[in-house]
This record gives sequence, C-alpha cells and structure tokens, in this order.
Amino acid sequence: MPLEPPPFNGLALYYEIHGSGLPLVLIHGGFGAIPFLGPIVLELAKSRQVMGIELQGHGRTGDIDRPLTFEFLADDVAGLLKYLGIGQADVMGYSLGAAVGLHVAFGHPGALRKLVVVTTPMKSEGWYPETLVGFAQLGPGSAAGLKQTPLYSTYASLAPDPSRWEALHDKYHNLLAPGYGWSERVRSMTMPTLLVFGDSDAVRLSHMVEFYELLGGGQKDGGWDRSGVGPSRLAVLPGATHYDILSSPLLAPAVKKFLDQPV
Repeated sequence: MPLEPPPFNGLALYYEIHGSGLPLVLIHGGFGAIPFLGPIVLELAKSRQVMGIELQGHGRTGDIDRPLTFEFLADDVAGLLKYLGIGQADVMGYSLGAAVGLHVAFGHPGALRKLVVVTTPMKSEGWYPETLVGFAQLGPGSAAGLKQTPLYSTYASLAPDPSRWEALHDKYHNLLAPGYGWSERVRSMTMPTLLVFGDSDAVRLSHMVEFYELLGGGQKDGGWDRSGVGPSRLAVLPGATHYDILSSPLLAPAVKKFLDQPV
C-alpha cells in the first residue's frame, strides 16, 4: 500500500509497503519506478515486509534542486529507514538501484543486514563498451528518443511534473559521464552480499568474477565441509540479460534462499 511520503533531505520520497516480516527495501533501475520491478515485489512480499522506493525524480517522487549522486540517493534510503524506525534492513537494488544499495553499504553499513546487487558493476569499465557509449549519449537527445517507450509513458503517468523528463536525462549524464570506480570500498564491505547477473548481461562476465572475488568469494575450494564457503554469493542466471532479468523465474528463488540463510 502507498504511504504518505516523508519530507526529509528536502525530498518527499514515495514508498510502498507490501507484506510482513523482516524488512526488505527494493530499489528500481534508471528512469524506472516501482511498477518496473514487476512480480518480484509480490513474490518476495509473501515472506517479507517489502518496501518499494521511488528515487529522486523518478515515479511519484518529485525532483528537487539537487544533482543526482549515488551518495545523495543512498542518504535518502537510509533516511527513510531512520524515519520509519527501522534499525536494520535488507536492501535489493536493480541496476541504478543496485549502485544506490552499494552506497548505502558504503555510507550507512549499520543500516544493512544483507545486500542484493542485481546487474550493476563496481566500476564503469565493468560495462561492455557499447553500454558506455549509450551512457555518454544521455542528455536532450536521449530524452526525446525515449518518449516513445514505456519508460516515458510510465514516467508521464506518475511524475508530479512530467516536464522534468529532459532535466532528468541531464542529471543522468552528469552522474554517469565522469565514470566511477568503487573497488576499494567494495573490498571493505562486511555484510553478506549476493551478486546477481545474467549470462547475457550488459556487465562483462570477467567483471562479475572480479566483483565476487573482492567480496571474498571464489578464493578456494569450498570443501566437503563447506569451510571454504564465505558469506557472499554470486548467481549468474542462464538466458537473462540486463534488461529482462527481473522477469527471470530464477531470480526470486535465488534471492529468497540468500536472504533466508542465517547471518
């Protein structure tokens, strides 16, 4: 059910809560909103209190006079948890939302029990070159080009001010064009983390392994007694791409199994 947006950080952040149980925050991808998370919300809500969040300038959360940065967006997520009196939650993000989840882990580690990162790299070079070309073209041209897609029609139907569509593209350009790299901060993470990718992802397969290794995975044989199995996990879903992984029937079972394991 949708709830009254809390005013903090100068932002009226829209969120919905479904189900009951341990809290799990779900964060959508770039130019997205809660509806794009699809059936994964209701599936996970069968055993969890699932909180869907719409980030600054997305869905029903209006834009404000503030750049899009991963740090600001992560502060918003942590601020909502504090506002609701939730001391610790699991966080699952897709694409942009996964990068925001990583920054919750970097800047607010005490707010996180477990983290699920769905198809985002820890550095710009983890994307395939053609994906980076697309990021570089974000701006007025991309805003016009995407007006014939479900991304825009959903945005226009939900946004408090649909005229901010072009401004949102400019903010994305400023967010992604400089590039980024978070390897050292990933190396210092301590909460159990599940990395989920498709075997036909926009993220390079070699980068998936590099990411997992920095989390302490893939260092040695797990052993008959599982003594070599660390707390983090890597799942590569067959036949899934960056763009359709949320509809994979393999995603929810992998996430549930990871979240249900004792810390």
